[in-house]
Amino acid sequence: MVLSHEFGHFIVAKSNGIHVVEFSMGMGPALIKFNRGGTLYALRLLPFGGACMFENEDGMAEGKEKKGAFTSASVWARIATVFAGPLFNFILAFLFSLILVGYVGSDKPTVVSLVDGYPAQEAGIQTGDVITKINGERVYLYREVSIISYMNRGETMKIQYERDGKSYTAQVTPIYDDTQKRYFVGISGGEKVNCANLKVFQYSYYEVRYWVKYSIKSLEMLFQGKVSKDEISGPVGIAQMVGDVYEESKAYGLPTVVINMINIAILLSVNLGVINLLPLPALDGGRLVFLIIEAIRRKPVPPEKEGFVHFMGFVALMILMVLIVMNDIMKLFK
Repeated sequence: MVLSHEFGHFIVAKSNGIHVVEFSMGMGPALIKFNRGGTLYALRLLPFGGACMFENEDGMAEGKEKKGAFTSASVWARIATVFAGPLFNFILAFLFSLILVGYVGSDKPTVVSLVDGYPAQEAGIQTGDVITKINGERVYLYREVSIISYMNRGETMKIQYERDGKSYTAQVTPIYDDTQKRYFVGISGGEKVNCANLKVFQYSYYEVRYWVKYSIKSLEMLFQGKVSKDEISGPVGIAQMVGDVYEESKAYGLPTVVINMINIAILLSVNLGVINLLPLPALDGGRLVFLIIEAIRRKPVPPEKEGFVHFMGFVALMILMVLIVMNDIMKLFK
């Protein structure tokens, strides 16, 4: 996933005549390195992150307008280069989705069963109905219905659905379930869709779209304080999760293990793309903010000011990473 992200930066930079100084995987001392075409390629000791460094990308060095310098490229070439990292994460997720969806199919938002006495049944929803929108938000997979329901805090939901080719609307207010500690409308669903045909492209797009929505809604819950620190994971927590999934899957054979690993890879790749697009310093999204400002003003932000903002963002990011790793380690001993 990191390789895909950095390769996105790399290939678009090269196509725009921007000189790549270093392309590396990992952090710390180099285990393997070589120089080709003026670019240092390296595999580093610590398996965290990677880097694609450009000639004078901060605009602080002498001769910033020389050929091949990041700052000498047009602002749109630089925007494309920065955006390409997250974009390639979404492309990778789509390629993985083609394998996953082609093999196991997908889940159409069809109502399979209803819980007696719950709001959905009382609102007139029936088994076989296909949910199309919730609160005006289009849904294509049953998991989208599930996540919207899971994140609901008792607010009334406007559910649009189709039955026999006709469209209907129901106002449904979830009720709290003490055993599950969450709100429910009383719907179970997920009609399986066979995607071993051209539908694989359509439903692979829906798969990536779902995980993008999942990542964004999870971030919203995080910023709203609705997610505890035990629900956040960094590299150690992710490794633990992968290990747990492997142990649970291996009894069912290699194909099950591979499919589960691909599913995790889709989630993480989309998550990496979404987080990198956040308009925060030191992330691709933060750099895009400055580049978009430059495109509007037709004049770059002074490099020393932009550099200071990104430096402070990088420091904050490293502190956050340390805290998350420590939290991961503490969870291992609970």
